[in-house]
Order: sequence, then C-alpha cells, then structure tokens
Amino acid sequence: IAAHPLKSLQKLPHPRSSRKLGRWMLFFLILTIIILFLPWRQNISGTGTITALSPQDRPQSLQNAIAGRIEHWSIQEGQYVKKGDTLLIISEIKDEYFDPNLPQRLREQLEAKEGSRIANDAKINALDGQMRALGEGVKVDLASARNRVKQSQLQVSIDSADLEAIRRNYQIAVARLERYEKGFKDGLFSLTDLESRRITLQQDYAKVIVQENKLDVSRQALTNARLNLQLIQAKYEQEIAKTLSDRSSAVSSKASATNEIAVMRNKIGNVNVRRGLYVIRAPQNGYIVRALKAGIGETIKEGESIATLQPDNPAMAVELYVRAMDVPLIQRGRIVRLQFDGWPAIQFSGWPAVAVGTFGGKVAVIDAVSSTDGKYRLLVRPEVMPGDQPWPRQLRVGSGVVGWVMLDDVPIWYEIWRQLNGFPPSLKQEPDKAEK
Repeated sequence: IAAHPLKSLQKLPHPRSSRKLGRWMLFFLILTIIILFLPWRQNISGTGTITALSPQDRPQSLQNAIAGRIEHWSIQEGQYVKKGDTLLIISEIKDEYFDPNLPQRLREQLEAKEGSRIANDAKINALDGQMRALGEGVKVDLASARNRVKQSQLQVSIDSADLEAIRRNYQIAVARLERYEKGFKDGLFSLTDLESRRITLQQDYAKVIVQENKLDVSRQALTNARLNLQLIQAKYEQEIAKTLSDRSSAVSSKASATNEIAVMRNKIGNVNVRRGLYVIRAPQNGYIVRALKAGIGETIKEGESIATLQPDNPAMAVELYVRAMDVPLIQRGRIVRLQFDGWPAIQFSGWPAVAVGTFGGKVAVIDAVSSTDGKYRLLVRPEVMPGDQPWPRQLRVGSGVVGWVMLDDVPIWYEIWRQLNGFPPSLKQEPDKAEK
C-alpha cells in the first residue's frame, strides 16, 4: 500500500489494528465481568452532627432559680470556668425579701411561736392536774352523798317502824274505848273513866299524825339526798366537760403553734437558701459559649436562661440520622465509617479498607422513636480500628458528619441491581435478640 500512488489508500487502517482493538475490548469485558463478582460491603449512609455521648457533657443552658436584677458579670464569653466559679451576681426584686434583717425578724417570730407552744403545754398540764383534782374531789363528795342517802334510808325505816307501832297503839286504844263505852252502858265504868279513855285515844291519834309527818319528812330528806347525789355527779360531769373543752382548745392552739413553727422554720430555711442563690455559679468545668443576658440592671425571671456552657473534655459521639426503612437492618455494635467536616477524605463506601481520611465508630444507641423529620437517630461512639487514626482532638460539638453503617458483603452486580431497583440493603441472617 505504501507503494500505491493514491494517498487515500495510505490513510486506511492497517488490518492488525482491528485485531488489537478487539483484544482490548475482550480484555475490558473480562475485567468488567471479574469486577462484577468482586465483594462489595453494603452500607447505610446518613448525616448528622457531633455531640457528646453522655447528656451531662452536652451544651447546657445555665438558668437562675430566682428572679432578680443583674448586678455584676464575673466572666466573659469564651472564658474557661471551673465548677463553683462565680458567673453572675443578682439582687432581690421581690418586696417581701427587701428587709436586710429578715432572717433575724423571722427568728424573733419563731421564738414567739415557740413561747406560745410552751404556754399551751403548761396549760394542758394544768388542766390535766385540774381533772385529776376534780376526780379525787368528786370521789369524796359522792361518798359523803351516798352516806347521807343511806342515813336517810335508815331514818325512813326507823320512822316507818315507829309509825307502825304508834298505829297499833292507836288501834288498841280504839278497842279499849269501845270496851269502856260498852262497860259504861252496863254500869261497869264511870263516866270519868270513859272520858279518860277518850282523851287517851285523842292523844294516840295525835301521835299517829305526828309520826306520819315525821315519816314524810324522812322520805323527803331521802329524796333530797338522792337528788344531791345526782347533782354532784352532774356538776362533776359539767366541770369535767368544761375542763376537757379547755384542754382541747389548748391542744388545738398547741397544734396551730407547732404548724406555724414548722412554717417559720421552712421560711427561714428558704430565705437562707434564697440568699445563697444571689450568686450564680458554674455547675461544672467548661467554656462559656454565649451570654444570653447582657448589661447591668436588667431583670431576669425564674428559670430564665442566662448563658450557655460547653462542658470540658466531653466524651465525643456522633448523631447520625438514617431512613426508617434502614433501621431494622442496624444493630448495636455495627461498624461505622465517618467523615468529619473540615477533614478531607476519599471514601469508597463499599471498600472501607481503601478509604482515606475516614474514622471508625461503632453504633452505641438506636432510638426507639423517630425524630420530627421521620428519620431515626443513631449514637455512634469512637472505635479505633486496626490502621485507623483516633478521632481528631480538634472536633467541636455541632460539626457536621457524614457516616456509613457497614453491613454484609455482597457481589458488586447484586449491589448495582439493588440500587437500580431501589431495594433496601439485605442481611444474610436476622440479628440476634440480644443484639437488638
């Protein structure tokens, strides 16, 4: 062809070039088939931020327990503080706590209430003694009244017996008078004897009347003695009831004084604690990230945030958010590869061994409920794998992170087929219940 005079023939490809192209295409085809059967590590990707593994190491909002007016700031933003360092000093704004001698006033009120309780104790003891004295006195009075009742009963018995005897004498006198009147008619007795018997009968009848009156007097005395006994008992019950009423009032006053004493002690304790809250201190070591209140004289409410504190040396972790369809395939202990913002990396998600600039982690927590956007949160703690570097010390809480949760190995052709069909990753076996 080189000897041919036409230049176009000289430009035609040599037959050997087509053979070389065919060989190269066959080589790439075989190489592609081989690559399709290489192992590929399935993974679940997610994004998130750096946080602290322990809640106490996360940024916290410092709040005041009482309302007050800002008097002095002792720190600046970005300053490192230790636990117990003074951050802010406030003053009182409630008028009930304005008195500088309030604790002394409260102690004086407490002493007065304690004196009232002591007086009530003394009154209760005196009333108890009075009830004992009443009990002893009523025993004597009742014994005397019972004796008088017995005496009256004996007197009634005596008077009744005397009345019975006098009535019998009167009946005998009546019978004698009848015999004398009969004898007078028969001439056996004189008129003088008959009149003498009539006088004697009148005297005996008078004795009967006198004895009946005496018996009535004795019975009335017995009734009065019994009434006096009941009166003594009623009077004793009345006095005891009045004493018990006074004692109940004293006990009620003592209980009220005891309650007021407890209230005063509680108020004194609250005042002492409140005065200690005028100085707001750092709850732990860390950095003051931002002051949310500024100026002198500004008023703050109870529980209002005044600054943000980032604890020192937090145990770093990563919050990763993954789709709900991928959560069932993730278990605690799964290896995670992480790429932090600001640290350049080359990541082959399916071949983690050849990744450069990524860091290792392990799934520590899987939330049981989703977040507001429907994704689930994973907490990933540091895990230094062989050949890995530890997490950078310069990491800050809140920095962005991209992560890949590593699953099982599958062929590349299966991964391509899964991605084209939009199927989720698969597991060779179900995770154990203990791992769940």
